Amino acid sequence: MIRDRIILGIDPGTIIMGYGILAVEHNNPRIETMGVLSLNKFDDHYVRLRRIYERMLALIDEYHPDELAIEAPFFGKNVQSMLKLGRAQGAAIVAALNRDIPIFEYAPLKIKMAITGNGQAAKEQVAGMLQHILHIPDENMLPQLDATDGLAAAYCHFLQINRPKVEKGCANWKDFIARNPGKVRK
Repeated sequence: MIRDRIILGIDPGTIIMGYGILAVEHNNPRIETMGVLSLNKFDDHYVRLRRIYERMLALIDEYHPDELAIEAPFFGKNVQSMLKLGRAQGAAIVAALNRDIPIFEYAPLKIKMAITGNGQAAKEQVAGMLQHILHIPDENMLPQLDATDGLAAAYCHFLQINRPKVEKGCANWKDFIARNPGKVRK
């Protein structure tokens, strides 16, 4: 069982960055907030990176998350878009590092699989499942699905850290005896 914590989830982007904050109390997750940072009003890519960094610091300073769960960039056909997305992710990660927050990266497929059971699920399906799982009222759902994608990263991380640890099996009898001396009679 995990201790009470706050998880900040990020869906990085250079036009819209989505975020969601999940509070976990007595092993029960609940949404604290979610939103988007709209960056399309800035023409300069470097100004966008600075705004991502500043907004991340503001979220961290306001909500004091214990961990950052961030969606990893995925391989795309447009190399320039991938580079920009990687930079946006880097700006968010640097803000977390600046506040000594551990970072956990999840592939989009893994996040979708954790939430819906389908790694190819549409953003709308992810949003719908999160709304159902976390009991989010309709009026609190945002039209920008980037916000629920950020929340999905946080919820995926909650599921990952809450999984029971499976101990690696023993290679042979000698290994078993070394690991379990109390179970062996002489």
